[in-house]
Amino acid sequence: MSARTKARKRAVDALYAAELRDDLATELLEQTRLSVADRQNQDDIFDYANLLVTGVMMHQIEIDELIAAFSQNWPIDRMPVIDRNILRVATFEICYHSDIPIPVAISEAASLATELSTDDSAGFINGILASIAATRTTL
Repeated sequence: MSARTKARKRAVDALYAAELRDDLATELLEQTRLSVADRQNQDDIFDYANLLVTGVMMHQIEIDELIAAFSQNWPIDRMPVIDRNILRVATFEICYHSDIPIPVAISEAASLATELSTDDSAGFINGILASIAATRTTL
């Protein structure tokens, strides 16, 4: 598993936990960083995870509006918390982090959904992100 794949999972975990606990995702991510400080090769993982968490927090209103616009009759607050945060991370990568190819962001999000959520989540997430990505290529 690549460092960026691990970073995405760490970011989703922090955002998910923060939402459930009503806490700051950046603080939870830092706590996790400290708890695994004795492991090798953690800097790249946590640096990218921090970029994702910080980016989602900075742009959350715009990100949530985009997700809501393409989730067709499925309000964002009714989505499973894990799905909502997978969508936020991937939408941030698609819209605000041009280093990441759009198909990679979508594929990584679908993989996370397959691993962490319901059987239907990967397809649901893939569809929303594909729609968001289509608007990015026309802007």
